Amino acid sequence: MSGFLGELIGTALLIVLGGGVCAGVSLKKSFAKDSGWIVITLGWGLAVAISVYAVGSISGAHLNPAVTLALAFKGSFPWSQVPEYIAAQMIGAMIGATIVYLHYLPHWKETEDPGTKLGVFATGPAIPNTFANLLSELIGTFILVFGILAIGSNKFADGLNPFIVGFLIVSIGLSLGGTTGYAINPARDLGPRIAHFLLPITGKGGSNWKYAWIPVVGPALGGSLAGLFYQIIFEGKHNSAIIYLGIVTVGILIVSYLTSKKSQSHTNNRKVVA
Repeated sequence: MSGFLGELIGTALLIVLGGGVCAGVSLKKSFAKDSGWIVITLGWGLAVAISVYAVGSISGAHLNPAVTLALAFKGSFPWSQVPEYIAAQMIGAMIGATIVYLHYLPHWKETEDPGTKLGVFATGPAIPNTFANLLSELIGTFILVFGILAIGSNKFADGLNPFIVGFLIVSIGLSLGGTTGYAINPARDLGPRIAHFLLPITGKGGSNWKYAWIPVVGPALGGSLAGLFYQIIFEGKHNSAIIYLGIVTVGILIVSYLTSKKSQSHTNNRKVVA
């Protein structure tokens, strides 16, 4: 099996199990309805672990463009394979989201709230704030990639690494996930969001494209910075790419901060007028 197919199948499995737990907890007349955040974080952690077990020996189980970019910046993965891996991850995520839709087919009609339906497929902010939301995704993905690289540097019993990575996902969800739903994976968010847009979901509403760039750009930056940081600090290898990527990151954060301030100012002005 090729690396492309491995990433496609692995990411599809990730979304079936991860998106599936979101659907089970959120959609009406599901036996798992209102099980809560701990169930969601545990479900996502197990989803990652099982998916890594499934295709780790085939593709390395990146399952996440942020991980692929991080390894490429770090020099552990060839840049020539980055496009095909990201394409496979995106396609796999869309397939996985479609399977979740089919599995819960009768429940979409029973669930009235469009936002709840979108939440099965894609993330969204608890408090909309462009700067804070972007920073949350950046930090969460930095911790994800740093944690994966740290876990990889330790010796465990054969086959235990994916299980430990699953616990890392649970930890990030419990500690950092409450702000934006911790996408920490551009394919995990964008692929299912596209599926949500395309699928004939009863009463689905919009796909919130205004927010969609944040769980793509934030994880891409956070993961890439983590890969470079680990290489420089823990492996003692110089990589000037961190300077350029750092400048780009700071620039994007400044623009997002100014955008947030402008948006808040407009909101306050409308309140005064009202």
